[in-house]
Amino acid sequence: MSTPAPTLSAEDELHWLALRLVPGLGTRRANQLIERFRTPQAIFRASASELEGAGLSGGLARSVSSGCSFEDAASQRELMLKAGAALIVQSDPRYPAPLRRIYDPPAVLFARGRLELLFSICIGVVGTRRPTPYGVAAAERLSGDLARAGVTIVSGMARGIDTAAHRACLSSGGSTIAVLGCGVDIVYPSENKKLAAEMVSKGLILSEFPMGATAFPQNFPIRNRIISGMSCGLLVVEGAQYSGSSITARLAIEQGREVFAVPGNITSKMSWGPNLLIKQGAKLVQDWNDIVVELPQPEQRRLIDEDRQRILNQSLGDSIESAAIPSASVSTESGPLSAPARGILQRLKTDAATHLDALVEAMEETSPSEIIAALFELEIMGLVRQQAGRNFVKVW
Repeated sequence: MSTPAPTLSAEDELHWLALRLVPGLGTRRANQLIERFRTPQAIFRASASELEGAGLSGGLARSVSSGCSFEDAASQRELMLKAGAALIVQSDPRYPAPLRRIYDPPAVLFARGRLELLFSICIGVVGTRRPTPYGVAAAERLSGDLARAGVTIVSGMARGIDTAAHRACLSSGGSTIAVLGCGVDIVYPSENKKLAAEMVSKGLILSEFPMGATAFPQNFPIRNRIISGMSCGLLVVEGAQYSGSSITARLAIEQGREVFAVPGNITSKMSWGPNLLIKQGAKLVQDWNDIVVELPQPEQRRLIDEDRQRILNQSLGDSIESAAIPSASVSTESGPLSAPARGILQRLKTDAATHLDALVEAMEETSPSEIIAALFELEIMGLVRQQAGRNFVKVW
């Protein structure tokens, strides 16, 4: 997957940045100006009366023609150089083609990481910030399987389902894009600092907000249209009826994207959003193939061709492994598991956490120290995950 060379000169980049930073000039107005004047240079050369004729108010027209945002644009360029960020504008061949076709595409995008992912086949994955163990397991399993199949997972790097999706992609050696509601040089939430660093080296971080921009609450619904807009489809894992994931699903429908949903327990409020979407026509998802078979034919053929190429580029042993995409779940029968470890696996669930005290009580024949040692053994093998409060779940 090669990335076309950037077409912006330093002067072009400065003018695009200045256009993005004009106070009070929103995305739709900026797009209208670009459509009329073609280039930011032409916009800034226009007189205030010409800008008013293009639909701007008198104050905003004077603000644009004064060039007051160029000083901020120069500062932004310094911050970009320091952070290793690139500017992707609508006229740039690197700008994602599906995103360009939505109603209000961002005029510019700030990007850090693997820019070639802008040309990949993307599926958005969204969900609640307070997921159940079932939701985390579903997000990890589906995201990892899709990533191994060659799909790039797009999410928002928020805590909860977003974080689970990104981490599953990275751990499987797949590709993932995080679309932020702040500047690409800002880590939000702060506990994702390590994840953000890994995303820059192995994935891609994207935002329409300028460098240093704070993660204000009103930014997140704005960024959600990018998650759905650059994706072929959107997968909703968990979320309440009026959650951010439900808002993103509505945006995806408006943009003509396919909407997928993971069904959930009807007694859980976190299942209300996806279950309602399924009632309204979203496709119920049980495994990764439920999503891939709904992709447009050109994207399906492209996935097949890319997978074939990966196999041809690998050694025979790697080819056999790659042909098993997505990989099967780890067998609990294989490996030198101790008797306490096998007993723990029989009692743990993937969709509900079990407290350590409950395991000790259920396994009377095994001492607490043996149970703790077996849990550590299973965690090392990736078969069990510990959650807060000494709770444990079996990895799906």
